[in-house]
Amino acid sequence: MKQIATAILLFYYIIAQSQDKGIAKNAFINQDLQLAFDFWNISKSNTKFHSSFKPYLSSSYSEASDSMVPFKFYSFNNSYLIKSLGEKKINNLQVLPILDLEYGYERLKNKSLISSLGGLNLKLNLKNNVSFALTIFGGNRQFPSFLDTAIANQKIIPEFGQAYSNSKNGYSFFDYTGYISFTPKNSQVFNFQLGRDKHFIGDGYRSVLLSDYAAAYPYFRINTNLWRFQYNVWYTWMYDVSQAKGIKNNYTNKFGAFHYLSYNIIKELNIGLFENIIWRGSDTNQVRTFEVNYLNPIIFFRPQEFAVGSPDNSFIGLNLNATLFKKIKIYAQLGLDEFYLKEIKANRGWWGNKQAWQIGTKYINALGIKGLKIQVEYNEVKPYTYTHSVVSQNYAHYGMPLAHPLGANFKEFIGIVNYRKNKWELKWQGQYVILGKDSSANSNVGQNIFLSYVTRNSEYGNFTTQGLKSIVIQNQFQISYLMVPKLNMRFELGLIHRSEKNSSGYTLESPFLFAAFKTSFWNSYRDF
Repeated sequence: MKQIATAILLFYYIIAQSQDKGIAKNAFINQDLQLAFDFWNISKSNTKFHSSFKPYLSSSYSEASDSMVPFKFYSFNNSYLIKSLGEKKINNLQVLPILDLEYGYERLKNKSLISSLGGLNLKLNLKNNVSFALTIFGGNRQFPSFLDTAIANQKIIPEFGQAYSNSKNGYSFFDYTGYISFTPKNSQVFNFQLGRDKHFIGDGYRSVLLSDYAAAYPYFRINTNLWRFQYNVWYTWMYDVSQAKGIKNNYTNKFGAFHYLSYNIIKELNIGLFENIIWRGSDTNQVRTFEVNYLNPIIFFRPQEFAVGSPDNSFIGLNLNATLFKKIKIYAQLGLDEFYLKEIKANRGWWGNKQAWQIGTKYINALGIKGLKIQVEYNEVKPYTYTHSVVSQNYAHYGMPLAHPLGANFKEFIGIVNYRKNKWELKWQGQYVILGKDSSANSNVGQNIFLSYVTRNSEYGNFTTQGLKSIVIQNQFQISYLMVPKLNMRFELGLIHRSEKNSSGYTLESPFLFAAFKTSFWNSYRDF
């Protein structure tokens, strides 16, 4: 704790020395705002902006033009409710209210579901090169049955972490995110951040490398922008809850080091290289803190260490995107948890061939209709991907996967159609998943990443969707009206219809109707 306190004091001291202008704010990781970024970036690509790493740093999208987005939205450089604090209006404070109210009706159990959430988002900018942000919120949420079962077992809400009370009356919760961000004097090459939040890598709806599905975590990040390169290095403090049985005092520490190098080859073509290492902290046998060897900021130092027998969990990946005709973006990802070319060539279904991939496309102003966006995406993750022999070192945080919410051993097809005009939005989102689950006869087929791969069913003969084959089909129809764009204040009315069946004869149909008033800025997933 003394070292952490010293680091924080040093960081504050560095900030105190800043005198010049810079841009150091993070954009919200949010699908509504991302829609606007897509319309701008696809129609007007440049070599400065890197679309695959989120949250976006404001210096990287300083050229973003609202005129390229053919509908009302929470603008890129939102100055609504900002109070000047002097210094020629360089210093300012922004306070945004957060209020989410939802009434839902689940026909499966013939019951009403009510959720309420409130909070504040604060942003303080000092001389433009120092930013402080804090979002605090809490409330009570009730979930439809297809989501509630997993939450009731773990007492963890995916996006927010710890849940309290019980499913009958909903789950109460409190959470916060925030950061201190500093861009050195006379430079926009480096940005330093200390905070508690999430990160996302990719251009898709999902990510098989790193997503914002799990709860927020403390981090320290260095963002470097030089020529056509962007390089992010960040270090995290996470939690393993797999053996906690819902008792918070039983949570154990785990840590992560992440590297992501993005290169805009030309305006329309980008390649990104990713690696990370996850290792456990304290357990019943030892107390292990942050591993100083992993402070090495050089990318791809981990594969060499893995080759000489490191016991920690490493993962590497590739991200690609290309823009065509100023209307279409094609994107892809490949994640490698293990890779042995000999076994891949042998094609014997070796359990250790653990890979994940994604391919998708976005089409804006589709079919000549201004404001129409069509997105199609395919994700596949092989069995046992993201797992580890020591469960606490799996690719997860706070009981939830760090990449795809379904874990592993699945194939997923996603389609999304958005049509926005002025303040109105019509949206359809469809999901078709083939998922291999555990059963009494097959206790570890590779889908549950919270099981050790040591307990795997077989050495060879493994294939994606093995085990109890389940098919999930989900459709969501939604109409929204953006009441106050600069507050992201909107009214939503929607229907979610989910069906699930498996090879043992189980069938579930679960329609859910909802009406909501929201001003929140984060993603909330209802399709896992």
